[in-house]
Amino acid sequence: MPSSQIPTVALIGRTNVGKSTLFNRMLEQPKALVSNVAGTTRDRNEGRCLWRGMTIRLIDTGGFFVGKNKDVIEEGTIAQAKLAMKQADLILFVVDAKTGPMPHDLPLAEMLNKAKVPVIVVANKAETYAERMNVEQVAWNLKGLPHPFSVSATRGTGVGDLLDLMFDTLTNAGHPPNEYAEVQATRLAVIGKPNVGKSSLLNAIMGEERFITSPIAHTTREPNDTLVHVGEKKYILIDTAGMRKSNKVRQAGGLEEAAVKRNEGVVRIADVTLLIVDATEPLGTQEKTLAGFLKDSRSGIIVVVNKWDLVEDKTTRTMNEYRKYVAGSIPFLQFAPVIFVSALTKQRVKTIFDLVEKVQVNRTRWIPEKELQTFLRQAIAGHKPMRGTGTAAPKVLGLKQVNIEPPTFDLIVKAKRLQTLSDSYVRYLSNRLHSNFDLEGTSVRIHIRQTRSVSS
Repeated sequence: MPSSQIPTVALIGRTNVGKSTLFNRMLEQPKALVSNVAGTTRDRNEGRCLWRGMTIRLIDTGGFFVGKNKDVIEEGTIAQAKLAMKQADLILFVVDAKTGPMPHDLPLAEMLNKAKVPVIVVANKAETYAERMNVEQVAWNLKGLPHPFSVSATRGTGVGDLLDLMFDTLTNAGHPPNEYAEVQATRLAVIGKPNVGKSSLLNAIMGEERFITSPIAHTTREPNDTLVHVGEKKYILIDTAGMRKSNKVRQAGGLEEAAVKRNEGVVRIADVTLLIVDATEPLGTQEKTLAGFLKDSRSGIIVVVNKWDLVEDKTTRTMNEYRKYVAGSIPFLQFAPVIFVSALTKQRVKTIFDLVEKVQVNRTRWIPEKELQTFLRQAIAGHKPMRGTGTAAPKVLGLKQVNIEPPTFDLIVKAKRLQTLSDSYVRYLSNRLHSNFDLEGTSVRIHIRQTRSVSS
């Protein structure tokens, strides 16, 4: 279940009042995707806000849609916002200072007036002194809620005073902010092409409808993360937007292109990434593209085959056959373990964390130098070094580990001018390292360090 150890503040309001901009301002980082497109935010987005040495948990939500003809995503967005309200110890009801009170604000104001937690009304987009004064003079009449507190999330005006008010309100309500402490948690990202069941899988893991799911491609628009506890371990689960072929993303542009760029940033900081594939569809170009991107990241990698319950005529050999299929289709991810799950039935979902822990151990494995030298002698005896360029292969002198996350090695070679070691031989050593030292789930990086002799 999500962590509730620190007080929670939910940002609620109709579309395009600047909730995500205010969320980003209070976090002091551009975490939420911001645009002029109504309904940009869909899932809840969470972050920790640090203010004067104390922290609270902020939840950004999608805009409330007013009207009867809502589609499945709009219904999901409202459901997510309502869940955030239930979790909140304080609610920020964000309205638009420029437009003043709008008819669409009133149904939400009436709902919030019945809330069992304090509500602060925030009039955002008050960029000028005149606009801030106008907020004070307008009769908002928001169903008995307090008069709005004016801020400009874009410029930061009034946000510090708002944070003071929020922290004081939480303290007076018996939910004082916590002293700052760094969260030690494994960052677990989930990527895949659209509609492979990423959000459904995370919901199955958490046991709640934390992320919006629908058959509409690209339902998730931005990376969303939440802190969960599994036993004694902490994980930050990060859902991401479905990643299509790059040319299609460029053609779509706008929000999708921005979301994919954020996905790439998420994978760069993730400890372990789950590459979700659909068991009912063949692996294609997009999976290979995603796998290639993952191979070059520092993240550990697990291939999660979802919708395994839909595979017909399974036998005891089906899983092994599929593993061979993955290895043949994506050969440069042969080091990644493959697990078969069903987000719908929750089959083997919980075992994902056991595999994540194993991959984490492997990412941080440090191999003693003596064992590496024995390994290198045996590897050379089994397959002599091959030349890249030059008349002969350079002489391999040693192998030394220099870093972890992922395990990184210096391969020392003695080479004459223009001599290089073949890429295939480096791949051979990488594969041998994986098999000899149980480095399943983590890439291995080998840097060639040359000591040159003087040519005659």
